[in-house]
Amino acid sequence: MSETVIFSGKNIPDVYRDIESEVRRYCRAYPVEFGRAKGSYLYDRLGRPYLDFLSGCGSLNYGHNCEPIRESLMEYILSDGVAMSMDMHSVAKTGFLTALRDAILVPRQLDFHVQFTGPTGANAVEAAIKLARKFTGRANVIAFTNGFHGCSLGALGLTGNSSHRASSKPLLTQVTHLPYCDYFGPTVDTAAQIEKLLLDSSSGIDAPAAFVFETVQGEGGANVCSPIWAQRMQRLAHEIGALTIVDDIQAGCGRTGNFFSFEDLGIVPDIVIMAKSISGFGLPMSIAFIRPQYDIWNPGEHNGTFRGNNHAFITAAAALKRYWSNDRFAKEVKEKATLARGVVETVAEQYGLSVKGKGLLLGLDFSNTQDCAAVKEACFQDGLIIETCGPKDEVLKILPPLTISRSEFDDGLQIVRSALNKVHSSSRRLATGATAA
Repeated sequence: MSETVIFSGKNIPDVYRDIESEVRRYCRAYPVEFGRAKGSYLYDRLGRPYLDFLSGCGSLNYGHNCEPIRESLMEYILSDGVAMSMDMHSVAKTGFLTALRDAILVPRQLDFHVQFTGPTGANAVEAAIKLARKFTGRANVIAFTNGFHGCSLGALGLTGNSSHRASSKPLLTQVTHLPYCDYFGPTVDTAAQIEKLLLDSSSGIDAPAAFVFETVQGEGGANVCSPIWAQRMQRLAHEIGALTIVDDIQAGCGRTGNFFSFEDLGIVPDIVIMAKSISGFGLPMSIAFIRPQYDIWNPGEHNGTFRGNNHAFITAAAALKRYWSNDRFAKEVKEKATLARGVVETVAEQYGLSVKGKGLLLGLDFSNTQDCAAVKEACFQDGLIIETCGPKDEVLKILPPLTISRSEFDDGLQIVRSALNKVHSSSRRLATGATAA
């Protein structure tokens, strides 16, 4: 168990307050200055450990400073390897594409072209919807309630979260939001509703270029789509001449147990978007997997200076070779996920909560913002970095590194239990005081 950490913003350098933009967020939730990271832990500048159940919002699936990946990068840098090459050929890119083909595409019999977009997930989303619009000649795109796809203009148009959309709302056009799987509860068939709307020429919804969805909505509340729902969405899309785009930015790279989150859903999307953990080391990198018949770009039609981050190619190739050259790691993640869900369900039952999510993207649903925020803060006080998600931040999101040990996971859940006890005790005291008054 990690030592208790004092929750305080003291000793934070003034430079942050003085010149960093007000848009900064995570540093307000975790007000310490971090200096070192290893495996499942971050350490502040005083050496205090913090168990990491946030994993860089899913960009550190293999933990902090994974040694084999780090060594590959250090060796490359020390050899004066090319750092940035835009979209020119490079030894590093050759190594990544070869590893991706051999470890991922060929074993899964997937025929995809690989587009290197700008280094952010949002840029890959922009590329995907731009290509779908070009291929179909249509403007409208179908997105889904509680989806999150980024904060650049096109990606933001797909995103459901009102707080992110507020400043750009007049510009967020040509997107129709429809209900995600189980949006109205498990007894309401949203797929049937969507089929009715999109097959009715008088529904008022323009024929779409694409359907864009996450198989697990990481920011939207750890909501999971069923295989049947995903299959019906893809079948409907193809019936009406639209493309299916799966945003695998947070749920991909093994987070659900498979490299792609859709592998057990019975679909093969037309375009798949990946970022976050694709570099294997937290380095900026994003790609779009495109079925060849839809890859109709003209050279340079969608570009970005930093699409050739060779350091990320090196770490990505190292991660693929180490973790995905056979099915051992995927089996380990699935076993961990089964054990983790069992432990989380025990905690949920004890405190009257519900469990959401899939694989090692799990959520404890509090159904209210206040208690969830209080538990998150109490966890940080005790040395656990954990985030909330959902439309009202009512879900405590459990997103540890996939390489986390059983003992580390148990330590983290014990901190969550302790935080729940504190919050429940405080709530009971407040309720008793209110009654007495």
